Parts: sequence; C-alpha cells; structure tokens
Amino acid sequence: MTPPTASSRVSVDAQALVNKLWSYCNVLRDDGVSVLDYVEQLTYLLFLKMAHEQKNRRFNQIDILDGLDAWQILLDAEGRELEEQYSEILTGLGRSGGTLGRIFQKAQNRIQDPAKLKRLIRELIGKENWSGTGVDIKGDAYEELLAKSSEDVKSGAGQYFTPRELIRAVVDCVQPTPDDTIMDPACGTGGFLLNAFEYIQHHHEMGLTLEQRERLSTGAIRGNELVDGTARLAAMNLLLHGIGQPNGESLIDVGDALAKPPTRHASLVLANPPFGKKSSITIIGEGDEFERKDLTYHRRDFWVTTTNKQLNFMQHIYTLLQTGGRAAVVVPDNVLFEGGVGETIRKRLLQQCDVHTLLRLPAGIFYAGGVKANVLFLEKLPPRADGEPHTQKLWVYDFRTNEHFTLKQKRLSREDLDTFVAAYAPGTDRNERVETDAFKPYDIKYLLNRERVDLNLLANLKDKSIEGVDDLVEPHVLAEEIAEELEAALSELINLTEALRPSAMPAGEL
Repeated sequence: MTPPTASSRVSVDAQALVNKLWSYCNVLRDDGVSVLDYVEQLTYLLFLKMAHEQKNRRFNQIDILDGLDAWQILLDAEGRELEEQYSEILTGLGRSGGTLGRIFQKAQNRIQDPAKLKRLIRELIGKENWSGTGVDIKGDAYEELLAKSSEDVKSGAGQYFTPRELIRAVVDCVQPTPDDTIMDPACGTGGFLLNAFEYIQHHHEMGLTLEQRERLSTGAIRGNELVDGTARLAAMNLLLHGIGQPNGESLIDVGDALAKPPTRHASLVLANPPFGKKSSITIIGEGDEFERKDLTYHRRDFWVTTTNKQLNFMQHIYTLLQTGGRAAVVVPDNVLFEGGVGETIRKRLLQQCDVHTLLRLPAGIFYAGGVKANVLFLEKLPPRADGEPHTQKLWVYDFRTNEHFTLKQKRLSREDLDTFVAAYAPGTDRNERVETDAFKPYDIKYLLNRERVDLNLLANLKDKSIEGVDDLVEPHVLAEEIAEELEAALSELINLTEALRPSAMPAGEL
C-alpha cells in the first residue's frame, strides 16, 4: 500500500495529514489489520479526539459524550488495560442513539497490539487539533483516506465508493439548491450527499438564510446504507464536512432500502445502487446445509415484482421522489435493455417521468472491474391530462466509445467530463441543446417502437481507437484493464469460496 497521490482538490495541509495517517497502515497490515479496518479505527479515534477537544476548550464547551472523556481514558491507559478500556468504550457508545450510535454501532477494536494502538492514539491522532482544523482540511483528508481504502481490491471496499470525479460532474448537471431535500438510498461512503452539499455552499453561500443553513445540516441531506461498517464511514464523512451533529439525529439510516416504501420523500435523488442483478438471502437448513434464494420484493408501490436489484432500485427511486423532483442514477447496461419486467419499468418511467438524458460511461472508472454503466437523468412529473408520455426526447451522450481509463495509469479526471457537462447545459432549456456526433436526441415514438423499449442507444458506434495501428490503445493500458478485471474476479471467487465453507456460515444467518 503506497501513500495517496496528490489531488488537485486536496490542499497541501490535507494531503500532509493523509500521508501522515496512511503511513501507519503498512505497520498495522503486518498484524492482519486490513485497509478498511484501519480507516474504521481512525474513524472511532478521530471522533473521540474531537469530543475531547470540544469538552475541554476554553469557551463554548460541548459535552458530546455526556460526561465521558473517553480520549483522556485512552491517553492514561497502557498495555492490556488500554485494550480493555478501548473495547469497553466502543461497546458502550455503540448503544447510543443518533449519529453517535451510528458511528459506533457494532464497533470493535481490530488493533491487537497495545503498543501500536498507543502510538496511533498519542502520536498520529493526538498531536493534531482536529476541532480547530478547517472543515476543508479534515474533511478532504478523510475523503482521501476513503478513496485510498477503496483501491484495496481484496477488501471489496470499492463497491461502496463512486468515483468522485463522476459525482462532481453529475452534481454540476443537476445543480442542487438550498431548498432541495436530497437523498441517496444506497449512499456508500456518502460521496453524492457530500458533493451536493459542497455545491450548494459554493454557489449559494452568500445567499443562504439561517433557516436554510440549519435544515441543510440537520436533515435536508440524508442517506441509506445496507452495511453497518459503510454507514459509519458515511456518517463520519458527513460530520467532518459540517453535515449533522455528533449528538444529534443520524442522517444515515441502516437497512435494506428496498424492503418497504419510503417514509420520507426527496426533491433530488442522487444514487449509485450496488452492482449485481439479483438480491439473495442465505437459508440454513438441517444438518448445516444452506442454499441461496433470490430475494423478491413485494411492494404495492412498485409497478412489477422482480429479483433484479437494479430494476427494483429504479422503482424505489421513483417512489422516493416527490412530484416535481429530479434524479440522477448510475445504472448498469442491463437496466437499459433487459426484457420482461425491465421493459415494463422503462415504459412506466418514460410515461410518468421526463427521462431526458443518458450518459454512457466507459469501463475502467469503477473499482468493480469490467462494469459497464450509465447515468440516467429524469424528472418525476404529475400525470398528463392527455395521457401522453412526459418524455418527449431522450438525449444520449456517448462517453464510452474511444474512451479508455484505468484506476492507476489513466484515471478519470473531472476535466474529462467537461464536454459532457457543457453539452448537458445545466440550467438552460433543453430545447436549446446542440446535437453532435456524441450527443444525440431520440424521439419518444422511436423509443417506444424499439423492441423491448431498448434504451441501449449509441451502443454500436465504431470505436475509432482500433481503426488504425497509430490509434491503438497503448498496450500497458489494455494490460492494466485486463489485470484489474482479473484481480477483481479473483477476489470475488475467493470471497465466494470462503462463503461456501460450512465453518464460515454462522448458525442462524439469513
């Protein structure tokens, strides 16, 4: 594991902080502490250090932990006592409610060497004044740590991390406002939510009322995440960027977003639902035999019943949107062309929403290898009196043909998406868009007459990069693409092998 490379969006101070914290990851790796485990431990300790700072500052003291100075306890303890005190603190805080409980829910100490834990506490975190550090520094540093942990293929953390360059381009297109209620039903580490907040701050900072500032930091921006560990990273990520209160309501819910109809609705949904077509559960039978069964969601607010997770998320996002709301959703190719229920869902979306823009993405930009994905932009509108579809024209931007990216040698940058954002023309009438070879409109009648209402458009353009020897993709780029896909596939195979071992299946797991 090498230190993170400098990012144009990360300040020198933030990068120095990242390098300092990340340098210790290699030391702990030899003790079996994974990258994701390390970031989790940093999350716990950063929170406790900031709580200590706010409790002991000269003016306006805030007692987040209700009298418990956990950080001082850790500073005073040594050896076995340190391990015991740390574990006891984590367990106790995990019983709390709100943001505090979300961050510490099911928290465990993964650092088994007390001396190394002490060094992490005293030298790497203890010497920084985190509460006094600007939001831009500590927030950017934490984001950079999350990005770095996502590069670890073996941990599988990448599936929870959407490339921030893509997120920023999408957010620039949808232009969040201070009056939006913003939700992500599959928020991962919170990238979409965080960037929407930063966009509002950057573009509306001078005009924000006290009421708008309050609602943005206490409930107008919310997420849902299936995995406890990832939810804690999201909650901490938002907190470090000024969204939410340490002892306030948690803005990240944990659970299966698809299990029941939403109780809250949003004017803006931004999401990259998990890749993979089917949801399933593991059922333990007699004699420790187990089988995996496809999980079907029966919801009255869904148009159809299906085991396809991505299609279910599209239905869920539609129900999550309030009338007049808009969404930008990352979807794999199968959502665009799958028949049966897929066709039904696409027809409904075209009928009841203005599905106005589709961005076709290249492979090589996601941590999950070999993924071919798109971003679908839509608006939910009230039914038309004449029964005609709300979608009249779907604009498709091809950012896939002739584009080759990898996670190391040729990473996607925000500038790579400048041409798309300019073509999208945020804030302007879509009738003023200009057609180009890469950006084409398709009439609703043409779309509805296509077999299966197939939206897999511009899929057959000829890749000019392979027409001549001089234009061939460099061998090292292709080799890295292949290596990354093989590495991801091997990791998935290893995980599957482990899951299939009877000893790895805890009794009663569903």
